[in-house]
Amino acid sequence: MPELPEVQTIVNTLAPTVVGQRIVGVQLNRADFLLPRGFDIESNLKNQTVTQVTRRGKRIVFSLGSDNQFYIHLGMSGRLTINRPDTPLVKHTHFIVKFPNFELRLCDPRRFGGVWWIGQQSSENDIGPEPLTIRSKELGAQLNKTSRAIKNALLDQKVVAGLGNIYVDESLFASGIHPLKPANKLSEKQIIRLNRAIKQTLRRALWHRGSTLKDYVDAEGGSGAFQKLHRVYDRAGLPCRNCKTPIKRIVLGGRSTCFCPKCQSLAAKD
Repeated sequence: MPELPEVQTIVNTLAPTVVGQRIVGVQLNRADFLLPRGFDIESNLKNQTVTQVTRRGKRIVFSLGSDNQFYIHLGMSGRLTINRPDTPLVKHTHFIVKFPNFELRLCDPRRFGGVWWIGQQSSENDIGPEPLTIRSKELGAQLNKTSRAIKNALLDQKVVAGLGNIYVDESLFASGIHPLKPANKLSEKQIIRLNRAIKQTLRRALWHRGSTLKDYVDAEGGSGAFQKLHRVYDRAGLPCRNCKTPIKRIVLGGRSTCFCPKCQSLAAKD
């Protein structure tokens, strides 16, 4: 699933081409790919100018000249790319925004993503704070609300918005915290260390344009490179890059979770 670094990279590669451009047409190939259901997205987008493209959590938010907004979520396998109008459509292309000289196409084979019309409402209220700007005290306050395992808590978009399986595993390793540690049992030092690790991990991933494991490409079709630097994610059985202990894999909350049992001791308290 594209996470914050991948979504931000898409925004970075998309905005220079799309901002300031007028929408000349819309093609929705699956009615169930749009919320609210039955909304007339075509008439509300046609002839509108895109004034801004931003990211909120894992959402790609488009602002229009009418002061309305809509956002796209890529789900598990979504790709949002800029294409020439004469480029053949690939299978599972469910949504197309047409501009005078190019098209913005959303392809999603597994259909966990979609398009949400939010109009002039805020897109902020139903998800948590941003991990790149959250302060340690705020993170601690969020984590103190739940006794769930820290891995599961950080995956909850209402706790922190934008993190997913890859960057939670990597951040927990970087901070030396076991994924099963109850979120509300972290010490102040651990929270400070975790907050720092999350920011450093995300910034490194952004520098390398995200992680391409299977489906992810940016708006120009380019791949990420951060997967080459993963320290625990998808490395079960391989030696830890710090201590050479084999990386362990467990299933937590239905998600694959990788960690080093030595560097991330469950007994660690500081």
